[in-house]
Amino acid sequence: MFTAEMIASLNELETSLYNYICKNEDKVAYMRIRELADETHVSTSSILRFCRKLNCEGFSEFKTKMKLHLEETKKTNIKNIEHSVLGFFERISQGNMEENIKKAAYLVAESNNVIFIGIGSSGIMAEYGARYFSSVGKFSMYIKDPYFPIHAKLLSNSVAIALSVSGETPPIITHINQLKEQGIKVISITNSKYSTIAKISDVNIPYYVTEERFETSIGNNLHHVNEKEFTYSDITTQVPVVYILESIAREIYKLNDK
Repeated sequence: MFTAEMIASLNELETSLYNYICKNEDKVAYMRIRELADETHVSTSSILRFCRKLNCEGFSEFKTKMKLHLEETKKTNIKNIEHSVLGFFERISQGNMEENIKKAAYLVAESNNVIFIGIGSSGIMAEYGARYFSSVGKFSMYIKDPYFPIHAKLLSNSVAIALSVSGETPPIITHINQLKEQGIKVISITNSKYSTIAKISDVNIPYYVTEERFETSIGNNLHHVNEKEFTYSDITTQVPVVYILESIAREIYKLNDK
């Protein structure tokens, strides 16, 4: 609601008013102008000048914008993780996940190298997977740049493990295509077996949990200072991914130990 230019234009008195409003947004949105003046020890005319600097014709318009701002930024209710995680573990015994984990482990055990790819939270899991696999004796690396040059001679007999919640991440799809062109087998861990990444993989392990995303503001539009730009934060649980990665790694260790 307050841009850097607006804040810079405030004088000392208006800055103190701004600080009070920031600390009491819920309260100010429903105050009368006289009530705000009494609380902040400024005149009503000072409040009106403050409102005009925020491109509001008066205090009523300021309060309307304040209410809209509060509505946009109100916190999204986040569900308890137990529901998603417990549901996942209940499905493990009912489906063919164990079979797919063994297929993936066999491919990895027969390979010389493992390449993990992922972006965002999936990227963090990919980096974790590379370290975990290396810990059980299978050399692994994590590549986060989808345009990283792949040379077949250096990566002959390699397997790639792609991680993506949606299974529709464009850079990961591009990366998988590059790897497949080099003859590299692809294992994917996605939330659904019907996603693009799942379909183009040699082995897919889906885990089916409720995806959770919420809209977050990333600031004002550079061209329209009163318009907000938004992005989506993905907080889908990664517990199933950790379980699958560690299960594959343990199966690999068993195969190599025979």
